[in-house]
Amino acid sequence: MKMLILVDLQKDFIDGVLGTQMAQAIIPNIVNKINNYSNKNNTLLLYTKDTHYDNYLDTLEGTILPIPHCIENTPGWSINKEVEAAVKANRFLSYSSDKIINSRVYKNTFGSDDLEELLVKYKDEIESVEFCGLCTDICVVSNVLMARQKLPNVEITVDVTCCAGSTPEKHKAALEVMKSCQINVIGE
Repeated sequence: MKMLILVDLQKDFIDGVLGTQMAQAIIPNIVNKINNYSNKNNTLLLYTKDTHYDNYLDTLEGTILPIPHCIENTPGWSINKEVEAAVKANRFLSYSSDKIINSRVYKNTFGSDDLEELLVKYKDEIESVEFCGLCTDICVVSNVLMARQKLPNVEITVDVTCCAGSTPEKHKAALEVMKSCQINVIGE
């Protein structure tokens, strides 16, 4: 099975409180990526969804980045409408468990324990994994490196044209780290 993992393509990271022009610019590329993957058989698409709660400012992350974002059930928590529409318009394998609902992986920190469990569970069936999303230097790199650890012999790809960092410099630095860890970085 092939996997396409969309990391935190949520309103708050695109055009909300932490949104950037870089993030907005990758949305058409991600929609194209989704459309291209739908033509491949045996592809599982997963979303990660950054999920925080009303007590966000009391967390370590909230003290370091005191900007409430992706608060559960708020508009900023929602997946980008263009991305959501592209996923609904195409066919993918689906996966649901008590932790992953309708292929959405909720996470309250940079990396996802639930995604890690899924990768371990299906490691013998996974042919390749591709990551797209936000932010390259925080949640994308965290999940990519976790996947590399759990899937040491699986090709893992990150498409530069489908990722944006918190700054252009941090985006580039994260890509270099991933290359060092034998991640296939494409689109440069």
